[in-house]
Amino acid sequence: MAWRGLHLTQPSRLSLADDQIVVGQDDGEVRLALEDVAWVVIDSPRTSLTASLVSACMAYGIAVVFTDATHTPSGVALPFHRHHRQADVAARQIAATGPLKKRLWQSLVRAKIENQASALDVVGAGGGHTMREMAKRVGSGDPGNVEAQAARYYWGQLWKDFRRQDDGDRRNKMLNYGYAVVRSGVARALVGSGLVPAFGLKHASVSNAFNLADDVVEPFRPFIDLLAWRTVGDGAPCRENLSVEDRRAMAGCLLGEARLCDETVTLLTASERTAESLVRAIEAATPAVLTLPALIQLTPPS
Repeated sequence: MAWRGLHLTQPSRLSLADDQIVVGQDDGEVRLALEDVAWVVIDSPRTSLTASLVSACMAYGIAVVFTDATHTPSGVALPFHRHHRQADVAARQIAATGPLKKRLWQSLVRAKIENQASALDVVGAGGGHTMREMAKRVGSGDPGNVEAQAARYYWGQLWKDFRRQDDGDRRNKMLNYGYAVVRSGVARALVGSGLVPAFGLKHASVSNAFNLADDVVEPFRPFIDLLAWRTVGDGAPCRENLSVEDRRAMAGCLLGEARLCDETVTLLTASERTAESLVRAIEAATPAVLTLPALIQLTPPS
C-alpha cells in the first residue's frame, strides 16, 4: 500500500529499474519501491523522466505533479481505468440524482466549515464557535451560500490584513501549492475508486477535468491552511517567494494526520477512504455513509 511522497527540488534523472523509481542526482542515486509511492512532485525544471517510468507510475496509481517556472504546481498526470468496476461505478456516478448531489455537497461544505472552526481553535484565533453555528445553517445544495460567508469570516480570523486574491502574498503562494498537492491526491483516490473526476456534484465547469476533485477536496483545505499558518505564523503580508523549505513543507501535506471514523490516519489514507465512501454513498443514494476527514484539535499555542 502506497504511503509516501517524493518531492524533487534538485536536478534529477528519474528512471525505472526492478519496479523501483531510480532518482539519480550529482551526489548519488536513491531507489524507491513503486508500490510505496503515492505521489511525486517534480519541482525542478532540470529533471528528466523516462517514458517507462511514467508508464509504471500510471500502472501503480502514482500521481505525478509538475510545477511551472515559478515553482507553482501546474499539472498532474493520473492513471485511467484502474478499478475493476470502472464502467459500473462511472455509470452510477453519472446517473446520480440532483437531490442526492445537493445533499452530498451539503455534507462536504459542513465538514469544511467545521474543519475551519477547528483550525481557528488550534491556532487560538477565536471564532470557532461562530463557524460551527454557520455550519449548522448549510442546507441541501447550500442555497444560501453559507460556504462563502464562512470563508470571509474565517480568513479574517486566521490572518489579519489577508486577502485570498493577493497572489503575491507568500501565504497565498503556500496555500495554492498545498491545495494543488492535496487536490492531486484526491483526484488520484477518485480515479482509484472508479469515479470520473470530470463529473462533479457542485462544480460543473465544462472546461474542468477535475470538477469532482474540486468538490471532494473542500474538507481537506483547512488542513493545508493550518500547515501554512504553522509555517509562516500570524505575521503581516509578505511578498517573498517560496523557499525550498516552504515548498517541501507543503509538498508533504498528504502525510499530515486527520481523524476519520475515530481513527487517526494520514490525509493520503483519508482521501482514499473518502473516495471509497463516496462510491458507497452514490450506490446507496444517501450521504449518511460518506466519511470525511476531521481536523485533529490539539492544544492551542500559548
